[in-house]
Amino acid sequence: MGTLKADDAASSAAGADGKSEKALKRITAVSTLGGLLFGYDTGVINGALPFMEDDLGLTPLTTGMVTSALLFGAAFGALAGGRLSDRYGRRRMIMALAAVFLIGTLGVSFAPNVEVMVPFRFVLGLAVGGASAMVPVFLAEMSPADRRGQMVTRNELMIVSGQLLAFIVNAVLGNVWSDELHIWRWMLFLATLPAIALWLGMLRVPESPRWLASIGSFPEAFEVLKKIRTAAVARKEFDEVRQLAREDYEAKKGSFRDLGVPWMRRIFLIGVGVAICQQVTGVNSIMYYGTEILKQSGFGTEAALTANIANGVISVLATFVGIWLLGRVGRRPMLMVGQIGTIVALALIGLFSLILPEGTGRGFVILALTVSFLAFQQGAISPVTWLMLSEIFPLKIRGLGMGSTAFVLWMVNFAVGFSFPILTQGIGISATFFMFASIGVLAVIFVKLYLPETRGKSLEELEEQFRRGDPAELRPPRGGTVAAH
Repeated sequence: MGTLKADDAASSAAGADGKSEKALKRITAVSTLGGLLFGYDTGVINGALPFMEDDLGLTPLTTGMVTSALLFGAAFGALAGGRLSDRYGRRRMIMALAAVFLIGTLGVSFAPNVEVMVPFRFVLGLAVGGASAMVPVFLAEMSPADRRGQMVTRNELMIVSGQLLAFIVNAVLGNVWSDELHIWRWMLFLATLPAIALWLGMLRVPESPRWLASIGSFPEAFEVLKKIRTAAVARKEFDEVRQLAREDYEAKKGSFRDLGVPWMRRIFLIGVGVAICQQVTGVNSIMYYGTEILKQSGFGTEAALTANIANGVISVLATFVGIWLLGRVGRRPMLMVGQIGTIVALALIGLFSLILPEGTGRGFVILALTVSFLAFQQGAISPVTWLMLSEIFPLKIRGLGMGSTAFVLWMVNFAVGFSFPILTQGIGISATFFMFASIGVLAVIFVKLYLPETRGKSLEELEEQFRRGDPAELRPPRGGTVAAH
């Protein structure tokens, strides 16, 4: 009889575990559609630009404006998105983002000229930036501690999958309808489909239990945890969440005034540094202008569109590897290896662009090097960046911290996107990539000195360790502090 009861209990636990696993998969699949839209909308401009230049009469200046308007909007979308998600909830604001994605996509698809295109690219950027700030936090708050790396970086996988999808769509439409100047409008318009799917899917997704706890809705928070955890785990995690949430709730919502607290300021500055490190590699010069780079290296337009698919394929494959590594390797060594790898690839792109004669041969060499660069970038730097930004901030300032650091990330992205066509025209492609490689050395120094290790710790454990500032737990810098730096 005792055996039967034990078997029944084990069977019930297994059933509950299967049910929670199914719920987590649904939450991940739906919410990361925001990442797919992020990737598609940032990647589609890569192949659309050659047709837009002819159709809209773009110059290097207006090319930079059209490309970077989305990035400028993304900076403010990330900043506002973090605060709004703290106030109104992660789920509700992700649904609002889906609507903004739809409006922005329709606007850019039917824009008759640059004067209309740029404002709607800004609107689309608001949604992209909002997604970059909200989706990783939502996933981090939904995931168990031992699987947070894999769940949060699924969003990065969807971002690069969106970029690959954009590259494939660009190549197919650009090659089949190469004589049709307006084909770029169809390239942009297809993003309406995942925007609609995101809004509909979020109707069936629960709110973040940690956000519910942060506003004092403890019964609702516990109900959500019971749907996405086994009963025993849900109870244990709820007790941790309730304790910290009560402290933060009683102290009211976080604001920039909280950065006057040394340990919170230190976390914020680390987040800013991580965000800058991800962008100063110049990755988005390749993701936005890859087709143009390959054209300058010796490929024709149609061939460059097709060859650029390799950049998207390696980004997806490398992200799979990155997700696998995050479950086995610390954040610090991954970021360090990624930064060193990108520096070498960037220096070689600059070198071979300088010494090889223009032609298809140089084009294939540059393509091989951009693929190598993206293997390190998307396999190590980008997954670690978005994961760490989603997990290092305490609950009280999580939305504010994620939004503010994502704002910095997008502003650096904007600077790269806007200046790249102007730099390549002014100083040449070789000098531009040498510049990115040089800045990358500073990023390596930052990672070595200041980055903490967060792997295998719950969000609540991390908050307590940052609060205590325990050197053995956080591996802080030697001989100084981030604030002093």
